[in-house]
Amino acid sequence: MTTTPVTRSRENTRARLLDAAAQVFAEVGLDGASVEAVCERAGFTRGAFYSNFESKDELFLMLAGSVAEQRVRAVRTRVDEIAAAGGLSEGCDPIELVQDIMDAGGDDRLGVMLMSEIRIRALRDEQFGAAYLAQEREMVTSIATIITDIVTVSALELRVPAEAAARVLMIIWEGMTVRGAMAGQDAEQLRQSGSEELGRLVQLLLAE
Repeated sequence: MTTTPVTRSRENTRARLLDAAAQVFAEVGLDGASVEAVCERAGFTRGAFYSNFESKDELFLMLAGSVAEQRVRAVRTRVDEIAAAGGLSEGCDPIELVQDIMDAGGDDRLGVMLMSEIRIRALRDEQFGAAYLAQEREMVTSIATIITDIVTVSALELRVPAEAAARVLMIIWEGMTVRGAMAGQDAEQLRQSGSEELGRLVQLLLAE
């Protein structure tokens, strides 16, 4: 990874390259996507690409982290909104709460395809897989922190540690969105089917 300070202009360049890469990779996969295709989609030269990323793999991994951060940020924002409105008070319905929170997930078919490509790459390449798992652990920790905050404020009680609950919730959500995308569901349907399954899972994770 590069350590050069990121300027405003460079930030914009990287953001455009990441956005273009998300589209190209989701359409044709990592192996089928070329640096040239990403640059053409973003409107940059190969020089611009290599001044920001060492390789496609580095770009791919950064893209995975960006997608994960956006999802967690959206969930965190929704939790804060619900808390401000008094929705995390003692006695709130945990199933309705989870479904309300996950409506902010922002998943769509393109995102599901992208993350599927990332996982395939992680399965095929041990070094890439290790880096991906490290990013995933950070995401689980962030989700666990959100779960802990919700449990504390709403006086709910978990049967398992918050980090274990976060991992199970993430796995179920990912599985449902992949299957929904296979079935041709749109973004709204993906969120609905995922949140319904998470609601059922929450019943198992919460102590009576």
